[in-house]
Amino acid sequence: MNSIFADIVKKRSKIMKNRALERLIYGLSILLATLPSFSFAFVHHLRTDTATSSGYKIKTIIVDAGHGGQHTGTGHFSPGATGSFSLERNVTLAIALKLQVAIQKELQGVKVVLTRSTEDDVAWQRRADIANENKGDLFISLHCNSLSDRKIKELVGHKHHKPVYKTVTVPNRSGKGVLMLVYGFKRSKEEEKAIKENLIEDDPEMNTTPDPNDPAAMILLNEYKRKYRKQSIHLAELLNTEFVETDGRPSEGIREQGLLVLCHSAMPAVMIETGYINNPDDEAYLNSENGQNEIVASIVRALQNYKNEVESSAP
Repeated sequence: MNSIFADIVKKRSKIMKNRALERLIYGLSILLATLPSFSFAFVHHLRTDTATSSGYKIKTIIVDAGHGGQHTGTGHFSPGATGSFSLERNVTLAIALKLQVAIQKELQGVKVVLTRSTEDDVAWQRRADIANENKGDLFISLHCNSLSDRKIKELVGHKHHKPVYKTVTVPNRSGKGVLMLVYGFKRSKEEEKAIKENLIEDDPEMNTTPDPNDPAAMILLNEYKRKYRKQSIHLAELLNTEFVETDGRPSEGIREQGLLVLCHSAMPAVMIETGYINNPDDEAYLNSENGQNEIVASIVRALQNYKNEVESSAP
């Protein structure tokens, strides 16, 4: 746990004895409580991470290959999106394995933990658990996008001089390019739970759930939520920039979604939709060595930029 927040908790009793500081803490807790009301459009103004402890280093990155095949004995099966000749589960695993090697080569001292390294599927909650158990500093989830089929009316003839139509389903292959997803506020309670569990495990003095009536404890919790959200969005921005400006990929930008695997991971987290697998051009790109290598290289560059920013901002 970041030492600055550990110090807040450990000195909690002293703070509460000082009336002046108590009033300050109360005022800060009110301010932090208003943070969720900030517009998503203004997030780009929040650049400097004030919650980073001195000497902080990114040590562990969790790489999550989305979906998977049936897990023996569980019956769980989530293959993901389907293309004309490939499956999302296979594409994401191939990229994840390449990304693990590239990160450990290019980011010295950083360990990569995979949520899955075989074709077997892993439940969504288990993926978040793996991230938390390994004390990840970042969570990167890899997926492939797809569009649902469209329903259209097709002329099939005429009856009594009037056109007759039937409704038919046709593939929608219009989607193309990347999309970055971060968790939204609607699942903030689940995020709080994950953060609390990690705080309690990291600090023996926090052997109970933080008291909601204790301003210092709530400052700690709210500051973690604020920091993780800000850093998740900033990492998504860095990733999007690399995909668009370096690789020339189309992008749908950054969106909020209440994804379990993101909000249950107590760390900055981004889901990357690497392309539309049901678009012929994207599918060919996602399954090619060149395409996968470009995706990996863009992610690594974004991670290098993020790591340099976060570590250099430490006081």
